[in-house]
Amino acid sequence: MRKLLTMVAGLALMFCTLIASYAADSAMTLDVWPGPAPGEKEDLGEEKAKTGNDGKTVVSITNVSKPTLTISRPRAEDDTGVAVLVCPGGGYSVLAWDHEGEQVARWLNSLGVTAAILKYRVPRRADTPKDEPPNQPLQDAQRALRIIRSKASAWGIDPKRVGMLGFSAGGHLTAATATNFDRKIYESIDDVDQLSCRPDFAVLIYPGGAVKKGTDQLRPEIRISSETPPAFFAHAGDDPVTPENSVLMYLAMKRAGVPAELHIYASGGHGFGMRPSDKPCATWPKRCEEWMRSQGILKKTAKD
Repeated sequence: MRKLLTMVAGLALMFCTLIASYAADSAMTLDVWPGPAPGEKEDLGEEKAKTGNDGKTVVSITNVSKPTLTISRPRAEDDTGVAVLVCPGGGYSVLAWDHEGEQVARWLNSLGVTAAILKYRVPRRADTPKDEPPNQPLQDAQRALRIIRSKASAWGIDPKRVGMLGFSAGGHLTAATATNFDRKIYESIDDVDQLSCRPDFAVLIYPGGAVKKGTDQLRPEIRISSETPPAFFAHAGDDPVTPENSVLMYLAMKRAGVPAELHIYASGGHGFGMRPSDKPCATWPKRCEEWMRSQGILKKTAKD
């Protein structure tokens, strides 16, 4: 009997070790920069995380001066070889970490996609004019895309199917990254920076800040051209962050001959994210999946 109990205890320990090992492998965190981030000189104090009612779920993060990538992999049998850089929103002040980050990563994993949640620098630094987007998040996003491509072989990722998905301010960051990949906005520091920082496709959910205030013109940093990657847009018509941000980008892409799909839902307000709802805006993840399949993005990579 004692031998049987010892054997059971050993098997249980081995099982727990395997589970812990799988959890460590399926979610890992990488630094975006090998040292201090470019131009960091402001002392923000300690990074702050706000948790939800359960005391565990990280609802929002701010005072970020050390950007990171949190990598979440799909099950091996589901893996499509696609990766997506996820950019939570928060007005360039905080990061809506669970609502527009971790929940999104789980959805992407269910589609066989590797998710990389970007903890980019917030809030905007004191020397950033209030009517201009901060430059630091764009530096972080460009570097993050290059890191993902540098891991393509190790992670089984197709470097030509690395996309970007952002909400609200993260949607603006996605738009800026997708239209400024030809601009050098930080000095190269290693071989990773020789890789492309152009996302192969973009998903923009209620993006903000793309339109000049009081006009029907896109801001100068949203430089849409024939080289802009294909994009999917979803926005609510009653969003106080005007849906014109999505509409004007969609029209500019159409004129440039770039494939794009636009969904404007009658209601939903701002920040609906992945929340279940009886409103049609809650169907955007399914519509986005259909779009990615129609574009050939989710086609599985042949294994040797």
